[in-house]
Amino acid sequence: MTTLNINGKVTAVEADPGTPLLWALRDTLGMTGTKFGCGTGLCGACTVHVDGEAIRSCVTPISAVAGKKVTTIEAVGSDSVGLAVQNAWIAHDVAQCGYCQSGQIMSATALLKNNKKPSDADIDAAMLGNICRCGTYARVRSAIHAASASLV
Repeated sequence: MTTLNINGKVTAVEADPGTPLLWALRDTLGMTGTKFGCGTGLCGACTVHVDGEAIRSCVTPISAVAGKKVTTIEAVGSDSVGLAVQNAWIAHDVAQCGYCQSGQIMSATALLKNNKKPSDADIDAAMLGNICRCGTYARVRSAIHAASASLV
């Protein structure tokens, strides 16, 4: 049994400590907003925050996040930065198929929490590990700039 703090709620998870956080979220806790993409931490679809840092949940065992604060896409909009990113995503019509978008939003939110005025280079660096099969990268960048401007 591993105790996790998911979106501000302490939850006991009955799973092997080596179970990837992604599968604990999706299969054990029924939180399906975090997506499975590649399973090797390369595509970014599974991105969540652990103590405010964007991480890949498909390669992070639950034992590594015990005692830490995990935030998923289900709760990212509960603070001003996450809400600004979500609103910008809608306003800039970022999503096409939508599969990668929870991971994209999580990475963008982590970026803006650490850098309120990112340059294009900052955005590109922060979003590098998030793959979009539909190629909405220009809209992602525009939405991040818009979210940044709304936070000032």
